This record gives sequence, structure tokens and C-alpha cells, in this order.
Amino acid sequence: METLIRNVTENWGDDGRRWLSDLPALIDEVAADWDVRVGALYPMTFHWVAAAACADGTKAVLKLGVADGHLAPEAEALRVFDGQGAVRLLAENPARGALLVERADPGGPVPIGGEAALVEVGNRLHRVRETGFDLPHLRKLRGGFERYQDGPIPRRMVDRAAELFDDLCDSAPRETVLHGDLHHGNVLRGRDGEWLAIDPHGWFGDPGYDGGAMLYNPDPERRDPEILARVPERIDMLTAYEERERVVAWGYVMGVLSELWTVEASGQARSRALDVARMLEPQLD
Repeated sequence: METLIRNVTENWGDDGRRWLSDLPALIDEVAADWDVRVGALYPMTFHWVAAAACADGTKAVLKLGVADGHLAPEAEALRVFDGQGAVRLLAENPARGALLVERADPGGPVPIGGEAALVEVGNRLHRVRETGFDLPHLRKLRGGFERYQDGPIPRRMVDRAAELFDDLCDSAPRETVLHGDLHHGNVLRGRDGEWLAIDPHGWFGDPGYDGGAMLYNPDPERRDPEILARVPERIDMLTAYEERERVVAWGYVMGVLSELWTVEASGQARSRALDVARMLEPQLD
């Protein structure tokens, strides 16, 4: 709970403090409205999250956040995926910043060495065809490069990643709804033993983008050389669905971009994401 309080206060200021103050009442109100029984709490970073049981016996997860619209892309992506490779959206209340989603049961994340499950889930999500959705395009992420001034990431890497980002978006062989944060902790064992994605960021664009997070996870701030050594194997897995040149380029772009976000939050370059980018840099054309 301390992490939730710190993150909400730092990111939403007075609005976040008001939300935290109102949270106990909000939990009761949403649970009553949706006729759910709240169970065990899950680890929390930016949202209050707990297991829930619906009146009809459905196992669910209740997720609450500051009601500023930031959860809307997640709800929209889950609505589009409609259970095909992801948990199902059961209910949404934007005015209260509330989502009720299917619980991945028995749960448990993809282990190191099990990345084939991430590739398979990504491929299932990217096969979903839908029209009329309202999701931002990947190009909006370019601000991460533009905001960077001087700091611990070499300027040549930032400039190269920004150039590649533009080229990859412009030359996308197809565009789909994307998860946006497809890593080990966001794919859990679910219904009938299949792997299901949770917590999508909700973007639209080149599906190659979703492979980037797989290369530097899990626990990117634990700079374990044995995990870094698995990057070539993971690239080989992704080339089943994407040209190798694009897999490497997206891996480089996402390694740099992830580290830029880390620097924005902490002032330090400290994760495996930058190590992955350095590893891939000599392979760029």
C-alpha cells in the first residue's frame, strides 16, 4: 500500500490525495453497484487491485484508479480482444475509474525460459480484427525521445532509436491493436490452462512493437547477465512472425525508450533495457 500511496501522490498530486482519501468509500460503492464480494488484495503500484467474486460465481479482479481517463485504453483493448488471448472485460465505470475483469486462474506469470508463451499470446492478440475502436497510435510515444535532453543515455543511441521508431512506424507491414506491455508478468495461466494477457496499455500500430518488452524482461532492474544472454534466443522466437531485421530494430528502439522512461522517473539509467539496446546496436543496418 505504501508504494500505491507514493506513486499516486507523485503522479496525480492533489487529485491523487483526494482519491486516496475517498478510496475506502469508493471500494464499497463499486462493489455494491456490481454486486461483487471483494477478496484478497494484489500487489499495487498505481492502482488499487483485489480479487473479487461476482454474484454468479465468476472469479474476477477489481481495479480502481484515479478517474482521469487513463484506464480507458486498457478497457478498450480488452473489449477489442474479447477473450482471444486476454482476460475478458466484465464491467467498466469511467466516472469512477473502475474496471472489473476476468481473473486469470490459477494465475502465475510466464517463467524465464517460457517466452514461447509470450510469442504465442502476442500472435493471438495481433490476429484480432476489429473496427471502430478508439485507441492512440504508437506515434504518440515519440515524445519520450523528444523530451530527453542531456543525461546518462548516450545521445547517439537516443537519436538512432528515434529515427528507427519513425521508420518502423512508417513501414509497418500491417497495423493491429497492441497490448503495449507484453512481458512475463502480464501473461498469466488462465482458463483451461491457456496463457492470457492482463493489463494492456492499449495502442494501435506495428505488432512488432509488442516484442520489445519481451527482450528486456522480467525484472529489468535486476541486471542478471544470464537473462541478458537469452536475448538472441528470444529474437529467434519472434522471427517466426516478424522479419529479423524488424525484430532487432524494435528491440533496440524499445530498449532505449524504456530506459528513457526510467531516467524520467528516477534520473538514472539502471535497467537491463539499455543493456539489451547496447547488445543489439551492432546488428542494426
